[in-house]
Amino acid sequence: MKHLKKWKTLNSNLVFNNPWCQIRQDEVELPNGKIINDFFINIRPDIALVFALTENQEIVFVRQYRHGVGEIFLELPAGAVEPNFESAESGAMRELTEETGYTAGNLTKIATLYDNPVKDTNKLHLFFAQNAKKSSEQVLDITEDIEVVLVPASEVMDKIAAGDICVSGSIAAIFLGLNYLRKLEQDLTL
Repeated sequence: MKHLKKWKTLNSNLVFNNPWCQIRQDEVELPNGKIINDFFINIRPDIALVFALTENQEIVFVRQYRHGVGEIFLELPAGAVEPNFESAESGAMRELTEETGYTAGNLTKIATLYDNPVKDTNKLHLFFAQNAKKSSEQVLDITEDIEVVLVPASEVMDKIAAGDICVSGSIAAIFLGLNYLRKLEQDLTL
């Protein structure tokens, strides 16, 4: 088995600092001794995603425009966690309510994943919410124009296969959420 080594950070400078975007330039020494002086890192907030399931076995999705690629996507409710003000769980509950108007009695954390560990610092916190109910109107940010879409759990894999759902974080949360749901259903039959 090969013994992998971490890179050594020799110097680090914040080269762009904006509330919505921070970029750090690192000078690193590789395990082979080579020096790279321009390895750029995106400092991004953690994201909370919610696999919310209604009593009718429908998954709560949002359809919205994403300017980075200029397309409209069907994805799970998600958003940035405010690290100084909230936990990942409370951020997930807030995002679910703000984007969809749905709430759930409780959330269960099903996984923590890294979004893009090559260049980004953030994690994805995936939550499962059972018995989600419409409880209010959406409270959207100025940049958000969101349509709430309920997809029967039995149809979601077909939507992924057809390319209708193609955002990686949502797909990971769907697979893990369906797996968690299957385990819950198995536990109920024991």
